[in-house]
Amino acid sequence: MATPINQSVIKAFAMLKCFDSPDQWLTSSELSRRAGLPEASGYRMIQTLQEVGAVVRGPRGRYRPGMLLVTLSQNVIVPELLYEASKTLAADLAERMNVTVHLGILEDGMVTYVTRATTPESFQPHTRMGCQLEAYCTGLGKVLLAELPQDQLERVLHDGELVRLTPHTITSRLHLREKLRDVRAQGFALDERETREDMSCIAVPIRDLHGRVIAALSATEHAQKMTAERHAALLPALVACAAAITRTVYPGAGLDGNEAAGEHCAAGSPERPQAA
Repeated sequence: MATPINQSVIKAFAMLKCFDSPDQWLTSSELSRRAGLPEASGYRMIQTLQEVGAVVRGPRGRYRPGMLLVTLSQNVIVPELLYEASKTLAADLAERMNVTVHLGILEDGMVTYVTRATTPESFQPHTRMGCQLEAYCTGLGKVLLAELPQDQLERVLHDGELVRLTPHTITSRLHLREKLRDVRAQGFALDERETREDMSCIAVPIRDLHGRVIAALSATEHAQKMTAERHAALLPALVACAAAITRTVYPGAGLDGNEAAGEHCAAGSPERPQAA
């Protein structure tokens, strides 16, 4: 017989997930309504969360996330969690589509490669788990940069020169900003021979429960094979895999931001890439 689920724990986390940002103040009534709890039950729950430091009470009886959550978050190793959540799914995607699949996160303005899955027949880029590459010229990097607040993005763009790696590398900050606006609008990014003349890739975001980008997922192919038809086949497969990774990271949490992104990406399929 299955172990019964502790409903008090479920309700407590339902309330904690109601906050949209670290500096948001909400009343007990607002938290109860968002969590779908009766107001009296919600009030008792928020008092318990305040007692343990998960929330703090501020002016006019409003609450926001507390230091306990910060302390607990320091025990979370994000790259390892993402690797464990993605390794099987990425390997399956690589096998089905015969591509090399990468999952990456943004660290200090660079893309850190957390997961790499490939097949003997697929294109083999010079990457390995744990390595870092510049963000401005990669598909993963463009997805991650596109979601940064403007002030953070500007700091990254002005941290160093945009070095030309191939004749196709974007080295103009103005041009790159335009590309990142396109990425935000269409929900995916392309690397069209920008890091290597013989390599192209397509990348999509991996989102948390609030739709915020926490990582990016890409499929890499030989540039000559990365046609518009190949893009059209890879895009929905990537979006589905990204959604599956989110569900693995947040089990039992319901729909995620990638599901909605899938419809958006399907409507905004890639233009035909440059000829290799």
